[in-house]
Amino acid sequence: MFIDHARIAIKAGNGGDGSVHFRREKFIPKGGPDGGDGGRGGSVIALGDENVNTLLDYRYNKLYKAENGKPGAGARKTGASGADIFLRLPLGTEVFRLDPDGKRVKLADITHHNEEIVLSRGGHGGKGNCNFATPTNQAPRHATPGRHTEALDLELVLKLMADVGLVGFPNAGKSTLLSVLSSARPKIADYEFTTLEPMLGVVRVSDYQSFVMADIPGIIEGAHMGKGLGHQFLQHIQRTSILLFLIDIGAPEPAGAFRTLRSELYFYDPFMDKKPCLVVLSKLDTIPEEERPALIEDISRQFKTQFNVEVLPISAVGQLHLEELKFRLFKMLKEQ
Repeated sequence: MFIDHARIAIKAGNGGDGSVHFRREKFIPKGGPDGGDGGRGGSVIALGDENVNTLLDYRYNKLYKAENGKPGAGARKTGASGADIFLRLPLGTEVFRLDPDGKRVKLADITHHNEEIVLSRGGHGGKGNCNFATPTNQAPRHATPGRHTEALDLELVLKLMADVGLVGFPNAGKSTLLSVLSSARPKIADYEFTTLEPMLGVVRVSDYQSFVMADIPGIIEGAHMGKGLGHQFLQHIQRTSILLFLIDIGAPEPAGAFRTLRSELYFYDPFMDKKPCLVVLSKLDTIPEEERPALIEDISRQFKTQFNVEVLPISAVGQLHLEELKFRLFKMLKEQ
């Protein structure tokens, strides 16, 4: 199950209390104060893990507590520090703190394997009474308590990290293209909203060159307002370097479809309108071969006139122009 959103609570460990203790040994009647300091509380740390692909674990386990520090002891013994707790998160996870006043503060953005970010630091240990001895107060009978930490409410949001994001209406052929170009096996069927969760696939250009492509569930007009599957999956193309628009070549108005898709992305995040993009006319095999040149020329003219964008006709089923598509995408990524 693909889970890209979760809310949890975390609490770092409290610091251990300082000790009030006096040295008691034979032949040393006035050994003086020797109470040790308390140990540090454990911290809660976010850890990037490339082997984790979903936030499923955090959907059901809601509370994560680090270990408290141990109190100090006699003979100036410092208490043991509490063990840290690590939250293993998939790459692309953003961590937000949810404040009681409704504010949402970004704490971390996990983008690299083994990257560590402290979300809540453990409390410092208290000072033992050996720290308070002075010439005028040689037998202090007080120590300081360890610092207590507060629980934090967090929101985890996963945004897939891919080089190319597929954007298109339902049934535009995104899943079919991904399955042909990579080893991914998304669900493919002849009805709308076949893809219900994002899929990733590695596209090989040569033996040592490849890029990651993401198939995002279909977008419809009004998606930014919650229509269809809404905008819950649009977050996954915010990190992509290139947007690959798939337009059904047999659509009544291909240029209008492209305009609608770009508008939905802009309404969700204006920055996405500035991303490099490539427009592909899919399902070329559905058009009779003798009609293809005139239709492609007409559509290309519309896109050039209205958007100053070139189009590339392909067929995933018929294996038409797929090599050109891969090399063009790879060239654009190198330029990025």
